[in-house]
Amino acid sequence: MKTSILLIIALTTIAISSRSQDIMPPQDTLRKNAVKVFIDSRGLDMNHLRREIPYVNYVRDVKDAQLYIRETNQSTGSGGQEYTYFFVGQDKFRGLTDTLVYASSPDDTFEQVRQGRTDMLKMGLMRYVARTPIYKEVKIEYTAVSQEEEEVVDRWNNWVFEIETEPDYEWEDTRNEISIRNTISATKVTEDWKMEARLNHRYTKSNFEFVDETFTAIERQLSSNVLVVKSLSQHWSTGVKSDFLQSSRQNYDYQISAYPSIEYNLFPYSESTHRQLRILYGIGPEINNYTDTTIFGETQETLTRHELNIAYEVRERWGSVNFSLQGTNYLNDFSKYRLSMDGFLNIRILRGLSFNLRGGVAKVSDQINLSAGGVSDEEVLLNLRERATTYRINTGFGFTYTFGSIYNNVVNPRFGNGRGGGGFGGGGRR
Repeated sequence: MKTSILLIIALTTIAISSRSQDIMPPQDTLRKNAVKVFIDSRGLDMNHLRREIPYVNYVRDVKDAQLYIRETNQSTGSGGQEYTYFFVGQDKFRGLTDTLVYASSPDDTFEQVRQGRTDMLKMGLMRYVARTPIYKEVKIEYTAVSQEEEEVVDRWNNWVFEIETEPDYEWEDTRNEISIRNTISATKVTEDWKMEARLNHRYTKSNFEFVDETFTAIERQLSSNVLVVKSLSQHWSTGVKSDFLQSSRQNYDYQISAYPSIEYNLFPYSESTHRQLRILYGIGPEINNYTDTTIFGETQETLTRHELNIAYEVRERWGSVNFSLQGTNYLNDFSKYRLSMDGFLNIRILRGLSFNLRGGVAKVSDQINLSAGGVSDEEVLLNLRERATTYRINTGFGFTYTFGSIYNNVVNPRFGNGRGGGGFGGGGRR
């Protein structure tokens, strides 16, 4: 009986599918003679892009492309984003390159930003589409705007302010937690100056019910960061950063520090979305007041600390690299130091095959803030107190291999997950 029912359902499904194919002509998803495009982006809505720009062929591998497009972004002084598009011709378009920039406003909605990015790609593609027979099917429109120009007066003088609060509640039979996070920030960014101020507050209270008792855990943290930077040239900058910290986990009633610093970028800052090699050195005082007496018998102390940071970032057709090296120590005791290295590497090895490696390692010898009273089992399990360690390591790697059709033009949102993907597992980058 069950077999008969399944057979009827299968035959009905096949019949409906065949009927649908008779009614709806097949979609020509491969555009003959259209530009083969590979888009390298970490945030573009590719389903939206395929609908809005249907006159190119989207390919899955950079080696199959006639046009390679890389999108990078960085924050603007107003709180928006500046998106830079690098167009690099390959194959028959070799030698044709272009760079376009689109800047969003902090008040723009997601849809406005998405459409702005799409429109910029449309304009950048025209140079290449015009060299193919498919240009006859592309229509260009122009929306007239007012010819009157008004003088723009910025009453905020480039300052942007942001206030955020985020309460969070969780309840279970034997556990409940309340947490709140508050943030206030102010930024001003111009060609000559960069000024940032940020205040962060976090409070978490958790109750755990056991058979004969209830354990309450409370974690508090208050921090502020101030940064003032002056541009000196395309390669040099100077400034000062100051920090304040109160933390129950790190045993600080308060910590105040200030580091006058200087930075050199091997590449011009104007190329920052494409490549950077920055070297920064800072030195300054650090005032510590501890909640509990430390393992060195201190309740308060003033020290001098200096740091050296080296950061390298690059994004190319072969992949991307992000690497940083940091070293700090206290001048009154060179045995109190920390060395850390973090990195991410993504390489396209062969057609369809890519490799990524990520990780970090740190040598820790500067935990002068540890409480002499030690850490309870509960504080260990709930990570409420910082513990002594001599090193930290995290690492991971992966391979991705894709094969089959080189084209990726079709959009099918059925049974999607609501985040722009086309199936149970999401849509991916391309």
